[in-house]
Amino acid sequence: MYTQICSGSVYGVEGKSIAVEVDISNGLPQVNVVGLPDPAVRESIERVRAAVKNCGFTFPMERITVNLAPADLRKEGTAFDLAIAVGILTSSGQLKSKWFEHVLVLGELALNGELRAIPGVLAMVEQARLSGITNVLLPKANAAEAACIEGMQLFAVSHLRELGEANADERSWERLRYDGYSEKRYILNSREAVYGDYGDVLGQHHAKRALLISAIGKHNVLLSGPPGTGKTMLARRLPGIMPPLGEEEALQVTKIYSAAGKLPSGIPTLMRERPFRSPHHTISSAGLIGGGSIPRPGEVTLAHRGLLFLDELPEFSRASLEVLRQPLEDREVTIARSRAVFRFPASFLLAASMNPCPCGYYGHDTDEHRCVCSELVLARYRAKISGPLLDRIDMHIEVPRPPTTEGLTNGMTSAQMREIVLAATERQRARTTTSHPGRSLTELAGASLRKAVHLSREAEQLLRVAFDTLGVSLRAHDRILKLSRTIADLDSSDLVDSQHVAEAIGYRSLDRKLHAL
Repeated sequence: MYTQICSGSVYGVEGKSIAVEVDISNGLPQVNVVGLPDPAVRESIERVRAAVKNCGFTFPMERITVNLAPADLRKEGTAFDLAIAVGILTSSGQLKSKWFEHVLVLGELALNGELRAIPGVLAMVEQARLSGITNVLLPKANAAEAACIEGMQLFAVSHLRELGEANADERSWERLRYDGYSEKRYILNSREAVYGDYGDVLGQHHAKRALLISAIGKHNVLLSGPPGTGKTMLARRLPGIMPPLGEEEALQVTKIYSAAGKLPSGIPTLMRERPFRSPHHTISSAGLIGGGSIPRPGEVTLAHRGLLFLDELPEFSRASLEVLRQPLEDREVTIARSRAVFRFPASFLLAASMNPCPCGYYGHDTDEHRCVCSELVLARYRAKISGPLLDRIDMHIEVPRPPTTEGLTNGMTSAQMREIVLAATERQRARTTTSHPGRSLTELAGASLRKAVHLSREAEQLLRVAFDTLGVSLRAHDRILKLSRTIADLDSSDLVDSQHVAEAIGYRSLDRKLHAL
């Protein structure tokens, strides 16, 4: 007898509908799984066999063929366990097939029949909705996550035995219906408790203003200075002043973390805080942008709509840093495999820190610490950061060591800075919604950018002189335009004036230094 069950898988961060076809025929007792299954899928037969027997069902002693369609896509993971078990039980007449028509079936089986949670449920349920399927049978541990997708009828089970009970009594199906309410909120008790408070940072008001601008316009920032001046402390507090995720952004981020199996425990609904990722400098290129036979999200995708912090930037391998060029420009990662091309979203804010040299004191000598790096060592250190990568970083901020702690003040707290960011972001959103609906300032380029940024005559002249004098690239020129527009938004100005352009140029300190060499 033939049965087809709807199931799903995750490719990249998107869901894919998979049909689990089961055919039972006369022949020697054996089970064949076809359709490019990986070892985890092939091993599912042994899990299904044990679960079926331990739940009081009979595993057919006939020839069983399981096909996962489309057959030209490689299948991996354990999400097909429940669908295969249901397919075998309906084909053998032990379960009524009508209960599983147009139902998405997901779940991993334990040997005793318990249903375990699986990653990527959010993406698979969303794809099912787009395909016209509104009923989902899944593990109870994944039900709250799936409830984030509106318009779906969920049936949550914790044990395979429950399907047998529901098969005998229709009213039992109603008891499996998941009625949990998803508020779609993920609220931290205190942002300052998680990220820290800028009120704890003494001095460094110039750097704080730069990070304020960075949070408003999503401008990439590089903090440079000797050890112990607060570079890492400043960068780690940046997510605390960024606006919370919108509804669509929250769904995107939660779907990514669900697909990667990294959804924080205890979160039954959408993630509302922007992600913060800080990989170690030994990370590989594949770890940074994603990889694998069926590519998985890397750190740049896990930082989507949030912050990617690279501490001690020159300590990363040059190969790892160079792969950042595409996502910084295109805001997505493209990974090609022989059978498919995978695209991962990667719209993140890059924050990085670095010392001026390996010992950390070049240009910042004191009586206690003097730079001991030779010109060759210094050149090798700086060569880790290529010109094209540096070109994509909007703000180069120097964080010097203060001569004394006397008179240093804390300045604004994170809560005060967050209010300023929210107000400026709203002004920016209102303007771009009018001129370029659905697009932010960071996504504009070419004629669209020039149309959105209204320069005064003095500002145009200053930008032209800076372009000729500093020798900046056309990419850096456009990034200075965007940065100037953000600074004007911070000052509540509709017109970008010369002081806004001057401040934006002042944040390109490494461009000036490289031009002077």
